[in-house]
Amino acid sequence: MRRIDEIADKYVEDSIALSPISATYQGVAGHDHELDDFSPSGLATEADLTRKALADLEAATPVDEREQVAKEGMVERLALSLERFDAGDTAADLNVIASPLQSVRQIFDLMTIGTEEQAANIAARLAKIPKALDGYRETLRAAAADGRVAAIRQVRECADQCDNWNGASGDDFWAGLVGRVTVDGSAPTGALATDLAAGAEAARRGVAEFGGFLRDELAPLAPENDAAGAERYARASRYFLGAAVDLQETYAWGWQELHRIESEMRRVSGEIVPGGSVDDAVAALDADPARHIATKAEFRDWMQELADRTIADLAGTHFDIPEPIRRIECCIAPTADGAIYYTGPSEDFTRPGRMWWSVPNEDEGFSTWREVTTVYHEGVPGHHLQVGQTAYRAELLNRYQRLMLWCSGHGEGWALYSERLMDELGYFDDPGAKLGMLDGQAFRAARVIVDIGMHLELEIPKDNPFGFNPGARWTAGLGWDFMRAHCRIDDAMLRFELSRYLGWPGQAPSYKVGERIWLQAREDAKARKGAAFDLKQFHTDALNLGALGLDPFRKAMERI
Repeated sequence: MRRIDEIADKYVEDSIALSPISATYQGVAGHDHELDDFSPSGLATEADLTRKALADLEAATPVDEREQVAKEGMVERLALSLERFDAGDTAADLNVIASPLQSVRQIFDLMTIGTEEQAANIAARLAKIPKALDGYRETLRAAAADGRVAAIRQVRECADQCDNWNGASGDDFWAGLVGRVTVDGSAPTGALATDLAAGAEAARRGVAEFGGFLRDELAPLAPENDAAGAERYARASRYFLGAAVDLQETYAWGWQELHRIESEMRRVSGEIVPGGSVDDAVAALDADPARHIATKAEFRDWMQELADRTIADLAGTHFDIPEPIRRIECCIAPTADGAIYYTGPSEDFTRPGRMWWSVPNEDEGFSTWREVTTVYHEGVPGHHLQVGQTAYRAELLNRYQRLMLWCSGHGEGWALYSERLMDELGYFDDPGAKLGMLDGQAFRAARVIVDIGMHLELEIPKDNPFGFNPGARWTAGLGWDFMRAHCRIDDAMLRFELSRYLGWPGQAPSYKVGERIWLQAREDAKARKGAAFDLKQFHTDALNLGALGLDPFRKAMERI
């Protein structure tokens, strides 16, 4: 009997029953009409389920290496999840990108539209939004009573998101959603149309009430200081990396890495504008009509063509890409929150993996030289290959590994490693696209510095290579100044990025730190295998492990 797999499969079934949002996200049928219970009792029930599964896992003996990897990966994730719950981090969770508030809205992006049942599911789920947000409000109140409240920046900006979803930014998300619903190609009629309209109104009311709660009740209790502090930050860093790193050493490395990347940017810029600066090269690229796309729809089509072409190029040469993963959908998100993200395929692959771009309303036009690297990051060989292959490998991975095991440092680290790999494979021979890749790398390195610096309120090194405010203590204002100086992102997107870092401590560095650990794992494999090392086989072996915290990942790779 494969006891580890048995525990994992039961945990998936029980978890999905408690989290219909997770069920939809993973493409598991039967729960699309429901929403999660975000109340204190709902969170406690989930924690009890996790505690039971963790105890069962720790008492079980793996039957082979496959189960050993599964046990190590699952124990690491579940133990950290419980640690965060017991510390109160989960109850106080409110941020601009990945808290229950956003999940309640974003899950509709993944719901299939076209049949009467699917339309009825949307109507039913919309009608449940007020109750779901009532439970979440109860949890935030209880956390506030214990002295745990998100910083005022997160409270205010989440309230603004509520307003924007309800039409303050020009587009009412709920009306737009209902307007897109069809049944066999036609608009719904009769009772179904009435239910959809009532569901949209319930959602609008529930979101408005929640926004009011944030402004009127939570904001007066919220601290001005955005910093998480050493204890919470260390816990968050371990959660997002799946590894404990020396934060002071990582902070110092971030400065060195950014300096290295920007030196390379200056070299490449000289190929674009001989004798020119990085700013000169950027201006030349932005002025090039061949690198400019005017509309969102055209930009989506450009992303799709590049993603499809890359999959065709890499399949069978540098990667063995299973047939179901050779399909990806590029989408413009129906909101303007300012995020770029990937969502995986459904369990049966009827819903493909998707690359989403939530474009701020202020954005006008797109420069493709900046975004070639983004397509590689979100598509293949980045998230789409990694997540899709994990979902496909039923013969190697149990259901928890395929559907629920995720670690940002592993996943985002792989995606950033993939960008660098594409450079090694010759896909950035165009200096403009190469500069875009390096600019993205510099952006991620800068985030290591400001995220650790702002949350731990560290001193800016007196001898930092940029002469930036030597000896000062990091604040959000200095974080903004530093990111503007080192990132070529429009202000609307950058404002969202800074708020994201401040509300989601430890997540932003996981990209670059994760890439660092992936690169070290490759060097370690080269040292172990010597002349027998094969890059394609390294990638196959690594991806076949599925997602893991980075400490379990390193241990598993050492045994291959």
